[in-house]
Amino acid sequence: MQDIVEKLNEELNCETLFSIAGIRITESVAATWIIIAAVLLISLVLTRNLRVEDPGKGQLALEGAVKWLYDFFDSTMGHEGAEYYFYLMTVIVFIGIANLMGIIGFKPPTKDLNVTIALSVMSIVLIQVANIRKRGPKGWLKSFAEPMPIVAPINVLELFIKPLSLCMRLFGNVLGSFVIMELIEIVVPVIVPMIFSLYFDIFDGLIQAYVFAFLTALFMKEAMEA
Repeated sequence: MQDIVEKLNEELNCETLFSIAGIRITESVAATWIIIAAVLLISLVLTRNLRVEDPGKGQLALEGAVKWLYDFFDSTMGHEGAEYYFYLMTVIVFIGIANLMGIIGFKPPTKDLNVTIALSVMSIVLIQVANIRKRGPKGWLKSFAEPMPIVAPINVLELFIKPLSLCMRLFGNVLGSFVIMELIEIVVPVIVPMIFSLYFDIFDGLIQAYVFAFLTALFMKEAMEA
């Protein structure tokens, strides 16, 4: 058990790689930069030479993936949230890749609580912006007194509960999968951990990206409903 605690502390500790003007650049920051660079490069490669007529297989696959994500958020939020779809698509791609980085030997940025907090704060700010744009500042303030003024404190508290739930759900699931894998390796050290590793590193990581984006879209839809 002591070994698990030590490994857990090692996973939670984000090592500082270097500093820029006194700002610490940790493993999670460097990994995030790698993801940004990789997504940018892949996007530039995949979007070259797009054709309206006789598109190639790569273009068809790309269009199919984008359409699937677009239809998913459209069915969740409705057409009123169309301008936010591409932010949500970016979030689901980023978290999905971040959770898969453990496969190639990098520490997933989502194991850093600071990263999950930042993602949650970005999402909750966007939710409130969508609410204000839909209802106006007065309507946004009045929404805290719905369905009756007595529940206003609870609605205000919800502003902090939602980002906290988004943050801890993502962080907790990613960290929980690490603890389970360590326990499995102690009980059954051969073959079985490889099978479960595929589940936790790939399937569960993608599911967490899906859940985070889905809940953000759901909260945004609720905020925009009159």
